[in-house]
Amino acid sequence: MKRLLPPALDIPRLGLPAFRLRILVRGVFVLLALATVALAVVVLKDEKDRAWQAYQHGFARSQAEVMARLRHPSGQLALLNAGHLEQAVTPLAPLLLPFAAIDFDDPQKSQQAVEMAGCSVRYLDGASVCAAIGNNPYAGGFIYLVGSFYAGELTPRERGALVPSDAHRARIALDMRGTSYRWIAPYEALPPAGSAGVRGRLTGFVDNGTPELDARARPVRDFRGWLWQSGPCRDVPPAMAGSNTAGETAAAATCQRRTHYSIRLPVELFREALFRRDERIVWPPADLASMRLRVEMLPPGEEAKPLFDSNAPGAQLASSLADLSRSLLPGERVQVDKVGGGGTGPVTLKGLEVQAEPSAPWLLRLIRWLPLEAAGVGPAATPAPAPTRQELLETPTGTYTVAFTGHLRGVELGLAAVATRLSWYLGAMLGAIGLAWLVIEVGLIRRVTALTRRAAAVSYNVQPGHTGPRLGDLDVSDLRGSDELGILAGGLADLLQRVKDDMHREQLRAGQERDMWHAVGHEIMSPLQSLMVLHGPDDPGHRYVQRMQQAVHVLYGTASPAEALQAADMPQGRLDLNDFLRHVAGNAHFAGIADVVYSGTASAVIVRADEFALEDVVTHILRNADRYRPAGTPITLGLTASESTACATIHNLGSTIEPALLDQIFELGVSDPGSAPADGQASHRGQGLFVARTYMTKMGGTVHARNTGDGVEFRLTFQRLG
Repeated sequence: MKRLLPPALDIPRLGLPAFRLRILVRGVFVLLALATVALAVVVLKDEKDRAWQAYQHGFARSQAEVMARLRHPSGQLALLNAGHLEQAVTPLAPLLLPFAAIDFDDPQKSQQAVEMAGCSVRYLDGASVCAAIGNNPYAGGFIYLVGSFYAGELTPRERGALVPSDAHRARIALDMRGTSYRWIAPYEALPPAGSAGVRGRLTGFVDNGTPELDARARPVRDFRGWLWQSGPCRDVPPAMAGSNTAGETAAAATCQRRTHYSIRLPVELFREALFRRDERIVWPPADLASMRLRVEMLPPGEEAKPLFDSNAPGAQLASSLADLSRSLLPGERVQVDKVGGGGTGPVTLKGLEVQAEPSAPWLLRLIRWLPLEAAGVGPAATPAPAPTRQELLETPTGTYTVAFTGHLRGVELGLAAVATRLSWYLGAMLGAIGLAWLVIEVGLIRRVTALTRRAAAVSYNVQPGHTGPRLGDLDVSDLRGSDELGILAGGLADLLQRVKDDMHREQLRAGQERDMWHAVGHEIMSPLQSLMVLHGPDDPGHRYVQRMQQAVHVLYGTASPAEALQAADMPQGRLDLNDFLRHVAGNAHFAGIADVVYSGTASAVIVRADEFALEDVVTHILRNADRYRPAGTPITLGLTASESTACATIHNLGSTIEPALLDQIFELGVSDPGSAPADGQASHRGQGLFVARTYMTKMGGTVHARNTGDGVEFRLTFQRLG
């Protein structure tokens, strides 16, 4: 779009009313942009309140879930053993159960207790084991071993047999307080109790490291163990597991069934501490985490590979306090501490780190600055306090305080990430408002401003007595268009153009009167020059010719003859160009131009021309050639003709014309500044060649100049008549 430049005229100072509507329109757009931003801020504040309230509900929900899991036996197990659950899983260290004891004689109850407490250590082959002690020391100083593994058909020990390796057996090792204890417990079958499963007893003996038991060896007192085997084969579909056909006997021999065991392991050191009256009972033992247990289930055979080994790699705990962290919201923290001290000190659980999407820093600062009505925090005062709650947890070993601490920064980061995405829409809305303002500003307001200023300039500059630029310098045509402003600007432009045309015609009429006298004086100068030669200084008429020449000079210097010459009528006639040029060359010396040589044709060349106008044309060119030729050199006239045109040439020796001026020397007031006349005269006004071109154009011909190797040549072209 064109720039709406101010007019060249003087512009008066406009008052405030002239800007009232423009201020109103711009103010509306500013208020619209501010209202859009304010709406976004209000919505963001409302979303902050909603997010805070939602976070409080989520905080209460996660607190309830964590407390429920801590009250569950598995949570209490993790809490009671928080000091050493983070250690290596194997070799086994006994855990403290949330129960006083385990009913190890009942397979269902023992399995349920272990599963409920979540104390099992699981292995890659599907086996499991739980090594734990009860939370009540008066239930007896025992270590409970409850688990399962896969085994084929069990081989029992015959009563009185001294070789344990002939049967399936359990081998247990305990290292504590610098002492090692070893037990070997062969499997002894019991009669079926009305079920399809196999069950039996594990009878414990002290393992002395020999292949055979001592004949006087007796089972360990209070060592109790059970072994159950039931269910389908591990590798055979359940429908085939109960078949007794002869073809399936070999398959049944390799059938691997889940085998459960439950062992109560007596620890004499525990029992001694219970009955020692001089010391206070400390339970659980302080060195519980440093005890090491190893449980092996062996098949028949001395060198047989264990069916299960608790030191096998890949063992994992079924549950721990780390599982509780998954219930926490990102950034939340839970601290559990025992009332009255004791234990292993406070336990701290943390939720996941806050992982928020990238957000603009200025948006995060804005969200923090916004007031939070739900928390009663004003803008830019202090950050909203993190929510905190505290509860008491009763366990068999004591009371714990559970302190929950929230994390508001995660809410702010999440809200900032959402606000960052929505800020693009806000930016698009503000961009649309800005674009609408720009369109109205450029397409309407600027044009109204320009039209107002130019209309005020018109009124101001046409007042009488104003000496600055007048109406002719004002133009509003660039404001035309098909809309209302364009039509108004077009009407004003047409009105101004009519006024300008009237003023221009008046100026032309006044100028034509001056140019008429100047043109007449200029055309009289040529014959006066001839008369000055014919009437020398001694002639009585010389004085009167000088007076006439002086009067013409006065008229000549007043104005340019361009419009007078263009308005003059030029009669058309038939002229013998050959005879005319011969006559001009023969009489040139009377006009003060000597040594003019003509070389013409043998026959007449009839062209369309006026004799007197053509004489002025040739005379002007001859005078121009005479001024620039070296003294004593001739001026050559030539004539060539074709069927339709005739060409007359005028050639002089001397300096050439600048190439850039060859087409300009025929303009009014243009002369060759680089070539000094040979006669030493001052520079001329550059009018003679303009007259020559004007007359040749009116006669239907052309005139051109060109440089030759030794001078300049002018070519006059005419329309030939016959």
